[in-house]
Amino acid sequence: MRIDGKVVLITGASQGIGAACAAEFARAGAKLSLTARSEPELLRAGPQALVTAGDLTSEETRRRVVERTLERFGTIDILIDNAGVGLYLHSWSAPMEDARYLMEVNYFAPLGMIQLVAPHMRARRSGMIVNVASIGGKMTLPWMTLYSASKYALGSLTEGLRMELRRDGVRTMLVCPGYVKTRFQQNARAGEAPERVVQGRRFAITAAECAVAIRRGVERDARTVMTPRTGWLLVALARLFPAAVEARLAAMNGTA
Repeated sequence: MRIDGKVVLITGASQGIGAACAAEFARAGAKLSLTARSEPELLRAGPQALVTAGDLTSEETRRRVVERTLERFGTIDILIDNAGVGLYLHSWSAPMEDARYLMEVNYFAPLGMIQLVAPHMRARRSGMIVNVASIGGKMTLPWMTLYSASKYALGSLTEGLRMELRRDGVRTMLVCPGYVKTRFQQNARAGEAPERVVQGRRFAITAAECAVAIRRGVERDARTVMTPRTGWLLVALARLFPAAVEARLAAMNGTA
């Protein structure tokens, strides 16, 4: 898909991958609609963009974001569901309140946005829905099992949508970042990453590099973007040698 002149709606756009996508897609000539909780950070991320601050777990906020975007631009060509939250607690002991909140942000909020945007794309027989998941949605990370579960759900949703919308000319793309240098760990809902996981961040890519991969994926109508691409090797190893990989991940988590 050619990005120049397209209307791109990005959630979680105030920082990290979302803010980097705002900058990258603006450079490619897109018209931006940005949403997140912090209006000041949104204005910094997209000085020329339409910004709508609010909590995306609220249906009212989601409707307001979509309605304002359509009022300003008349269409939505690309939806980038980027907003997400982490949770570094064991699945067997995490408070249900935290587990439910995680699913609200990581799964139900994107689903809510899709249900508002997809009808407009179907009517125009054009558009792309981009869901930002994680490598943790391709292989379970035991230090954030519930997070992985939410991203697996988002990945399945993306693949199902691709088949549902195939005849309507609407495409979907799943993004699976590995470690990205953002404030993700500091902004987690609860808990802390194990020390061996934190040490692994020295191999992380930048948010800008992740945004470039997403932009290129949109341009070539990719099905899945793994960034960095070496993540595919880890996923392949997990599928070919599950017991060995599980033992290694458990050791990193301090549960071996």
